[in-house]
Amino acid sequence: MEQMSMPWATRDTEGLLLRELPFSERPSNRMQTQGLAALSLAELLTTVMQASDASLAHRILARFGLEGLHRAHAAELQTVSGVGPARAGQIKAALELGRRLTTAAVEKRPQIKSPADAASLLIPEMGLLEQEQLRVMSLDSRNRLLAMHTVYVGNLNTTVLRTSEVFREAIRANAAGIIVAHNHPSGQVEPSPQDVEATELLVQAGRLLNIDLLDHLIIGRQRFLNLKERGLGFASS
Repeated sequence: MEQMSMPWATRDTEGLLLRELPFSERPSNRMQTQGLAALSLAELLTTVMQASDASLAHRILARFGLEGLHRAHAAELQTVSGVGPARAGQIKAALELGRRLTTAAVEKRPQIKSPADAASLLIPEMGLLEQEQLRVMSLDSRNRLLAMHTVYVGNLNTTVLRTSEVFREAIRANAAGIIVAHNHPSGQVEPSPQDVEATELLVQAGRLLNIDLLDHLIIGRQRFLNLKERGLGFASS
């Protein structure tokens, strides 16, 4: 049986003290000479924690995986032997820096030319959420991102969906259109009847407000589905 490869185990450094490695193979040196992209996940995590060897990073990644590491609370990380409050804080701080970098990219007002453009801004964070959220991207007349807000946390349900809340920030920003997106924590992206019904409701409200609902995306884990392409909820009146 072919052995499954793991992205965090691409270099056999587990159990070796960093000082036992040749200088050219030490993560700190390779980071300087080859760049961060050359380091494995375990080596990156070892560097963040300032650990003496990669075994702790291997155990953390084996326990949580990369996505689980992002979702885990500091207290959960400390259940791994060798991870105390300081190291748990280092890990969460590094992940938060990555999250803020993604947010900063959004704040540069990128132009949304396709559903994939919108999804690329949403998937890094929404694809990891354990609870369903509805987010609204407000766009100007050139489809540049004006703002993005979380409107609902919980299942998307037309019985509790208030169109005024969905369009509130778009009205304040004088947006020409919006894209709504919600995630399925299961990772599946097939729309439910409630998703289609909610889309129909928002399309109708957008016409009244003169703010187009440009698309409705369902975000899974590293993938998405857009309802407009499927013709779901966007039937012409």
